Amino acid sequence: MLTDWLSDAYLWIKAFHVMSVISWMAGLFYLPRLFVYHAERTQSGVEPAASFEIMEHKLLRYIMGPASIATWVAGLALVFTPGVVDWSLVWPWTKAAAVLGMTVFHHWLMIHRRKLMRGEGASGRSYRIANEIPTLFMVVIVLSVILKF
Repeated sequence: MLTDWLSDAYLWIKAFHVMSVISWMAGLFYLPRLFVYHAERTQSGVEPAASFEIMEHKLLRYIMGPASIATWVAGLALVFTPGVVDWSLVWPWTKAAAVLGMTVFHHWLMIHRRKLMRGEGASGRSYRIANEIPTLFMVVIVLSVILKF
C-alpha cells in the first residue's frame, strides 16, 4: 500500500525535501541578484547582456526548475504520509500559502528574465527589493514547520 511505503520512506523523503528546498532557495536568492547586475551593468556597457542571460538561463533551467519540482514532489509525499500533517492546525496552511507564494515568485522571475532579454526589465532597485521576498517566505515556512502553531 502507498501509505505504508510513504511511512517507511518518511525520513528519506524528508531529507530529499530539505535538500531540494535548499537548492531551490539558493536560486531564488541568487537570480534576483543576477537581475540587478543585468539591469545595471548592461545599461552602462560595463558587461555584455549575453553573459547574464546565459547565467540566468542555466540557473533557472538546470537548478531552480528541477529543485522546485523535487521540492513539490517530496513535499506532497510528506503531506500524504499518514500522521505528518494535521490540517486542523494553522501551520500547514501558512506553510502551504508561503510555498505557493514562492512558486508564484519563481514564475515572476521567469517572466522578468524574458523581459530583461528584450530590454524591458525593471530597475536594479526593483530587483534589489524583490531579492528580499524569498527571505519572507522562508521565515514563514521555517516558523510554521518548527513551531507548528
